[in-house]
Amino acid sequence: MKKRALGNTGFDIAPIVFGGNVLGWTIDEKTGFTVLDAFVDHGFNAIDTADVYSVWAPGNKGGESETIIGNWLKARPGMRDRVKIFTKVGMDMQQPGKNGLSEKRILQAVDESLGRLGIEQIDLYFSHRFDPDVPQAETLGAYDRLLKAGKIRSIGASNFDAAQMEEALATSREHGLPAYQVLQPEYNLCDRASYDGALRDFCLKENLGVVTYYSLASGFLSGKYRSEADIGSSKRKTRVETYMNPRGTKILAALDQVAERHNAGDAEVALAWLIARKGVTAPIASATKLSQVESFAKAATLSLSENDMEILEQAGAS
Repeated sequence: MKKRALGNTGFDIAPIVFGGNVLGWTIDEKTGFTVLDAFVDHGFNAIDTADVYSVWAPGNKGGESETIIGNWLKARPGMRDRVKIFTKVGMDMQQPGKNGLSEKRILQAVDESLGRLGIEQIDLYFSHRFDPDVPQAETLGAYDRLLKAGKIRSIGASNFDAAQMEEALATSREHGLPAYQVLQPEYNLCDRASYDGALRDFCLKENLGVVTYYSLASGFLSGKYRSEADIGSSKRKTRVETYMNPRGTKILAALDQVAERHNAGDAEVALAWLIARKGVTAPIASATKLSQVESFAKAATLSLSENDMEILEQAGAS
């Protein structure tokens, strides 16, 4: 599978990243191993997770996803050399002192993540969200220490807007600190406003790698949710309901049209649109069963025409 340079990180990734938020939440460890095996077997090589995944699930305390990934790596000798591991710090772990981007928190969190993952170095370490209470120089200074210690290989930012990214870059240059090389924004055919525009322009100008989350709009862009009855008791019910409107219907109609032309599924077309979109390195997508991983493989090789792209662009324009 053809790889893409991930900004200036120095490494390449396949055009879809596995979303590890489902591990320990909607799928257990055994199923997770099966899905991860298939993902790598299809030629993909990057896995995204976070320390906070999935603290929101009943009985969880956070770190479940990292733990499953770590157990999988341990059970698969040589696998660590085949995959890039992304994780994040900064969200509220719902434990005293375990939130934010202070130097103290980052230095504590990285060791906890490394321990759960069972690895010596994280390939890409993200600030999970902007922390207004901590100077960016302090956060970047903590990352500088971790880079020099060899605990992380590169850094990225998730959920930062254009002004916050510009401030971060200015801080890096002013103080001689490492700069974010990757952005992880929410972006898909339905949710485009927060990335398109100034933030996307910044990423293109600075040659940042971009890996998008909610790439399938919580499953809505798979086409399986067409009515309230389809949603049922889905764990993503609240989010999916926000797309049940005339614009969402229009987007699904466009996906149906392009998908029929290519004998593909709606999810495959939605991911292929992201892969083809200038300013996107790779979408992050979660899978809970083998058929979804097979769909990823098809999306990664699906070539959309200019007309296909135009149809999708117009349907999703806000």
